[in-house]
Amino acid sequence: MVEANTPSDKELRKPAEGELLGVIIQLVGYDRAKVRCSDYKVRVCRIPGRMKKKIWLRENDIVLVAPWDFQSDTRGDIVYKYEKDEVRKLKSLGIQLPE
Repeated sequence: MVEANTPSDKELRKPAEGELLGVIIQLVGYDRAKVRCSDYKVRVCRIPGRMKKKIWLRENDIVLVAPWDFQSDTRGDIVYKYEKDEVRKLKSLGIQLPE
Protein backbone atom coordinates (compact mmCIF):
# COMPACT_ATOMS: atom_id res chain seq x y z
CA MET A 1 0.00 0.00 0.00
CA VAL A 2 1.36 3.43 -0.97
CA GLU A 3 0.79 6.50 1.17
CA ALA A 4 -1.09 9.33 -0.52
CA ASN A 5 1.09 12.12 0.87
CA THR A 6 4.61 11.03 0.10
CA PRO A 7 7.12 13.90 -0.25
CA SER A 8 7.35 13.45 -4.03
CA ASP A 9 3.57 13.81 -4.37
CA LYS A 10 3.37 16.96 -2.26
CA GLU A 11 2.58 20.07 -4.27
CA LEU A 12 5.21 22.81 -4.09
CA ARG A 13 4.06 25.79 -2.02
CA LYS A 14 4.79 29.01 -3.92
CA PRO A 15 4.59 32.53 -2.47
CA ALA A 16 1.06 33.88 -2.80
CA GLU A 17 0.16 37.54 -3.05
CA GLY A 18 1.40 39.33 0.05
CA GLU A 19 3.92 36.60 0.94
CA LEU A 20 7.71 36.75 0.61
CA LEU A 21 10.54 34.25 0.62
CA GLY A 22 13.13 34.74 3.32
CA VAL A 23 16.25 33.30 4.95
CA ILE A 24 16.50 32.97 8.72
CA ILE A 25 19.57 34.94 9.79
CA GLN A 26 19.15 34.68 13.57
CA LEU A 27 16.89 32.96 16.09
CA VAL A 28 16.29 35.60 18.76
CA GLY A 29 14.21 33.61 21.24
CA TYR A 30 10.66 34.05 22.52
CA ASP A 31 9.37 32.31 19.36
CA ARG A 32 10.88 34.93 17.07
CA ALA A 33 13.47 34.93 14.29
CA LYS A 34 15.21 37.60 12.22
CA VAL A 35 14.53 36.90 8.55
CA ARG A 36 16.09 38.57 5.49
CA CYS A 37 13.24 38.73 2.98
CA SER A 38 13.27 38.83 -0.82
CA ASP A 39 12.49 42.58 -0.76
CA TYR A 40 15.88 43.12 1.01
CA LYS A 41 14.30 44.04 4.35
CA VAL A 42 15.11 42.33 7.65
CA ARG A 43 11.98 41.47 9.62
CA VAL A 44 11.50 40.06 13.09
CA CYS A 45 9.08 37.21 12.41
CA ARG A 46 6.89 35.30 14.82
CA ILE A 47 6.99 31.50 14.82
CA PRO A 48 3.35 30.37 15.17
CA GLY A 49 2.37 27.81 17.79
CA ARG A 50 1.51 25.16 15.21
CA MET A 51 5.17 25.16 14.08
CA LYS A 52 6.99 25.46 17.41
CA LYS A 53 7.71 21.83 18.23
CA LYS A 54 6.69 20.08 15.02
CA ILE A 55 8.98 21.93 12.63
CA TRP A 56 12.45 22.87 13.82
CA LEU A 57 13.86 26.06 12.37
CA ARG A 58 17.58 26.83 12.05
CA GLU A 59 19.68 29.64 10.64
CA ASN A 60 19.91 29.67 6.81
CA ASP A 61 16.57 27.87 6.40
CA ILE A 62 14.37 29.17 3.57
CA VAL A 63 10.93 30.19 4.85
CA LEU A 64 7.76 31.84 3.59
CA VAL A 65 6.93 35.10 5.39
CA ALA A 66 3.62 36.97 5.60
CA PRO A 67 4.32 40.61 6.57
CA TRP A 68 1.93 42.10 9.10
CA ASP A 69 -0.67 44.64 7.96
CA PHE A 70 0.84 47.19 10.33
CA GLN A 71 4.63 47.49 10.75
CA SER A 72 4.91 45.55 7.50
CA ASP A 73 8.52 46.67 6.95
CA THR A 74 9.78 45.29 10.27
CA ARG A 75 7.42 42.48 11.38
CA GLY A 76 5.88 39.33 9.96
CA ASP A 77 4.81 35.73 10.52
CA ILE A 78 6.63 32.62 9.34
CA VAL A 79 4.04 30.69 7.35
CA TYR A 80 5.99 27.74 5.91
CA LYS A 81 9.47 26.17 5.99
CA TYR A 82 10.88 24.78 2.76
CA GLU A 83 12.71 21.44 2.79
CA LYS A 84 15.93 20.94 0.78
CA ASP A 85 14.22 19.26 -2.18
CA GLU A 86 11.60 22.04 -2.30
CA VAL A 87 14.36 24.68 -2.38
CA ARG A 88 15.91 22.87 -5.37
CA LYS A 89 12.52 22.88 -7.13
CA LEU A 90 12.10 26.62 -6.47
CA LYS A 91 15.54 27.28 -7.98
CA SER A 92 14.74 25.14 -11.03
CA LEU A 93 11.53 27.14 -11.57
CA GLY A 94 13.61 30.32 -11.65
CA ILE A 95 12.24 31.80 -8.42
CA GLN A 96 14.81 34.19 -6.93
CA LEU A 97 15.82 33.13 -3.42
CA PRO A 98 17.21 35.67 -0.94
CA GLU A 99 20.89 35.33 -0.07
